[in-house]
Amino acid sequence: MSLKVGCQLHPQATTVVALRDAWCRADALGADSIWVWDHFYPLYGDPDAAHFEAWTLLSAMAADTEHAMLGTMVTGNSYRNPELLADMARTLDHLSDGRMYLAVGAGWFERDYDEYGYEFGTVGSRLRQLEADLPRMRSRLAKLNPPAVGSLPLMIGGSGRTVTLRLVAEYADAWNCFGPPENVAELSGILDDWCAKVGRDPSEIERTVCIAQDDVEDVDRYVDVGVDHLVVMTGAPFDLGPLESLIAQRDSSR
Repeated sequence: MSLKVGCQLHPQATTVVALRDAWCRADALGADSIWVWDHFYPLYGDPDAAHFEAWTLLSAMAADTEHAMLGTMVTGNSYRNPELLADMARTLDHLSDGRMYLAVGAGWFERDYDEYGYEFGTVGSRLRQLEADLPRMRSRLAKLNPPAVGSLPLMIGGSGRTVTLRLVAEYADAWNCFGPPENVAELSGILDDWCAKVGRDPSEIERTVCIAQDDVEDVDRYVDVGVDHLVVMTGAPFDLGPLESLIAQRDSSR
């Protein structure tokens, strides 16, 4: 098994001190990846609880850690100019010695848009913007001096069968969706079909899946449907026991 494993740390109802402790512990445990989400308000619990911005946190994470790949799971494309976003990711790639993902999605959390003055639009308009912005990111990455020092894979998160998975086939180095395995298998098959239509080798796309803390047993259920990378999601107080279980299963199969 060549499975990679990681964790997503929810930057809500917590402190920066607690977040830094959690990502340092995850890195020391041997996580392959560490993520935060890109929202401006909590997604569950107290809607007005403490919350921190993702890309600023990533700067500290890049400096604090040594081994894990880092990223947002995933960035709301509408929140930042695509050229700027590419430059931010490239700069953090240097700060982390080549350990960054540039992970994006069309966006969905309406409160982020309303409170920060972005146009929410429709699912269709946000997907059209993502489609227009992806080649702009690629173009800017090719122009930046100096270039990224790592591979800086472009990840697209989402499960839209008609547009999102087509964009994954056309542009992405990695794709993220959510469990359970049956959902992954269905969506992965649709992605394979899109790859055939656009002339892409589906094996070029890393398949990453976010899972809940109670879904970390028997990772072979995910490996059997073609998953390359499992990411367990956790909020404060950041119990890393489920991550340790993933790491143990990963290591026992190597």
